[in-house]
Amino acid sequence: MTLSAALIEHAAPTLAGLKPASLFRVHPRDGAFVTEFLTCRAELARQGLVLTLLKGCRKSGAYLVYLYRQRDLERLLAKEEHRTFLYEMGYAPWEGVKDCLRQLAVRLCLEQDFPHEIGVFLGYPLSDIKGFIANRGKGFTLCGCWKCYGDPREAQRTFHAYQRCTRDYLRRFARGATLSQLVVAA
Repeated sequence: MTLSAALIEHAAPTLAGLKPASLFRVHPRDGAFVTEFLTCRAELARQGLVLTLLKGCRKSGAYLVYLYRQRDLERLLAKEEHRTFLYEMGYAPWEGVKDCLRQLAVRLCLEQDFPHEIGVFLGYPLSDIKGFIANRGKGFTLCGCWKCYGDPREAQRTFHAYQRCTRDYLRRFARGATLSQLVVAA
């Protein structure tokens, strides 16, 4: 699978502007990945999106690819409740999105489990992130794109919107639309 196809499959809601960020794993099969990554990153940057690698695994050759909308992530990280929560989780005060993402990348490399605060960086409701941590992933009201601990109806609407978007983007991509044609500029 090409990186463009992986972006459509795993990050369509972010490409469409419905979600501030997406994270997914790729396992490149050949040396063309670096060239394709750099091409996609430049193409997406022209439209206000940032494509970065948060983690690479030397053993498997897999990468965690993170796509985000710069302005949307800045707004999320500027919210007092998100800042306070991340400080409580051990983050040091940061200067800009990239500095905060560096701290997340370090935590991804140092911790055996995924750091649960990653939900903040993906735009999940803070109440659901805190609910997941407090309940250790059990007792949720709905499970979809994430585990919901609040109003399942609101979460279900969001999950359906993301699913519809992904189906639409996959269909359009299969019919020949390019990555650039599918991005809603930020």
